Amino acid sequence: MAGKLYLCATPIGNLEDITFRVIKTLKEVDLIAAEDTRHSIKLLNHFEINTPMTSYHEFNKIDKGRYLIEQLNQGVNIALITDAGTPGISDPGEELVKMAYEAGIEVTSLPGPSACITALTISGLSTRRFVFEAFLPSDKKEKQVVLKELQNETRTIILYEAPHRLVKTLKELLEALGDRKMTLVRELTKKYETAFTTTIGAAIEFYQEQEPKGECVLVIEGKLREEIIKEDREQWMSMSIQEHMQIYLQKGMDKKEAMKAVATDRGVPKRDIYQMLLEQE
Repeated sequence: MAGKLYLCATPIGNLEDITFRVIKTLKEVDLIAAEDTRHSIKLLNHFEINTPMTSYHEFNKIDKGRYLIEQLNQGVNIALITDAGTPGISDPGEELVKMAYEAGIEVTSLPGPSACITALTISGLSTRRFVFEAFLPSDKKEKQVVLKELQNETRTIILYEAPHRLVKTLKELLEALGDRKMTLVRELTKKYETAFTTTIGAAIEFYQEQEPKGECVLVIEGKLREEIIKEDREQWMSMSIQEHMQIYLQKGMDKKEAMKAVATDRGVPKRDIYQMLLEQE
């Protein structure tokens, strides 16, 4: 009978945030796969957990993943832990989960700490709808694609960033998104936890004077729908009615449907579009 893969969330700072269920599971499984065994041994020692560990990280996720799947197929129960937070969120755990499902292995997740959700809840920004982007790509072209996608994002945006790259990233965000409201959260659940409500521009000024310290979570206000509508309307108004109509006619709409779409884009009654077209004939 095959083993089971347990995704165990571990503290992101304060060790008291671990759940009783995670401690019990880490003691009962046959093997713990940890992102950094040197880091995780401190957690295991603190809770007197003596289960054997093996490393599973970004640089061995394929080969070690195959090994772990073999062990699971042989009936070994494995717990996957990351350095901090929930496995599979912005770490190689997602690859092991895919491999487990492909092999028919049962997977379960033991909920617990997650930096992105913890930061969002104390940000003071909208929590109903949000998008998590983790770290921006290091590749310049790929980063520009992501930033362009975020320009008209109406949901609250959550990003991770290391302190030594913080100012550079904030400047890139200011250029791409404009000076949005944001909350910069650092040292979550630790002694010096801070939630800095500010704007992107003000944060740049502050951290150019004060050296950033600690891993940061950036929670950024989404773009207001009113702004998007206004920008779209300005774009439509820059072209003639005939040019605007032609866009929809080329999509296969009949003239009546096209007039209705043009009227909606421009925020005017359909009869006004009809009258303008008559006058321009």
